[in-house]
Amino acid sequence: MLYIVGLGLGDEKDITLRGLEAVKKCGKVYIEAYTSLLSFGLSSDGLSTLEKLYGKSITLADREMVEEKADEILSEARRSDVAFLVVGDPFGATTHTDLVVRAKKIGVNVKVIHNASVMNAVGVCGLQLYRYGETVSLPFFTETWRPDSFYEKIQRNRGLGLHTLCLLDIRVKEPTLESLCRGRKQYEPPKYMTINTAIEQLLQVEQMRGESAYSECTQCVGFARLGSEDQMIVAGTMRQLQTINFGTPLHCLVIVGQTHPVEEEMLDFYKLKGESMQQIENVTV
Repeated sequence: MLYIVGLGLGDEKDITLRGLEAVKKCGKVYIEAYTSLLSFGLSSDGLSTLEKLYGKSITLADREMVEEKADEILSEARRSDVAFLVVGDPFGATTHTDLVVRAKKIGVNVKVIHNASVMNAVGVCGLQLYRYGETVSLPFFTETWRPDSFYEKIQRNRGLGLHTLCLLDIRVKEPTLESLCRGRKQYEPPKYMTINTAIEQLLQVEQMRGESAYSECTQCVGFARLGSEDQMIVAGTMRQLQTINFGTPLHCLVIVGQTHPVEEEMLDFYKLKGESMQQIENVTV
């Protein structure tokens, strides 16, 4: 059996009881470590914290292992129970359908154990989940690569009055261009997009496209470390949020569409007011 287990968003304790039972009976446990991270995953002892609670040795499954050595994982799952741990929900922000399809094709039974993901946790700000349009991913721009396909999706969502969840780029164990040319892989340091960088890039694309899909006055909500004890949620315009220090990863951003009075009432708790607003105005004037 291959168990695909969602870990939730906060820390090692967010696993469900059903998920923990599955992990404890598996002979081999992998954790997918390239599409997202639990809050403690940024620390040096994050993996050992998991292992201590779960009572199992855990193998870190980076992008290369999942993409190039999936057959090894599935081969083990044919002989014994194997757990594949995924931050959030297995089919949340990043789906793992390829692994499921490959498993089923070779006769490996698959059991999925769900958990909270960024896709539903953003509801904490009060914007109703059924009023969201298509989710977009914002990649890091480089000097030679500035993809903007997300622009049309945001434009469509806003045309329909819908909110847009923007997932921000995570670059973990990315090979350097130079090392690829040499045929010997070396990796860039981990890099996590901030809300500030995301807004900067969004505004660059708007300036280039000039179709008024959004502006620096567009209302947004910034989330940092969603689901953790120290999560941070701030509502304001793009211009306002760009001046906020949201702290350590992971970050995501929601571009607000048309709002219902009930949404506005809840969202108001997260808006910058009083001294916070004055500080921003002093900085940006």
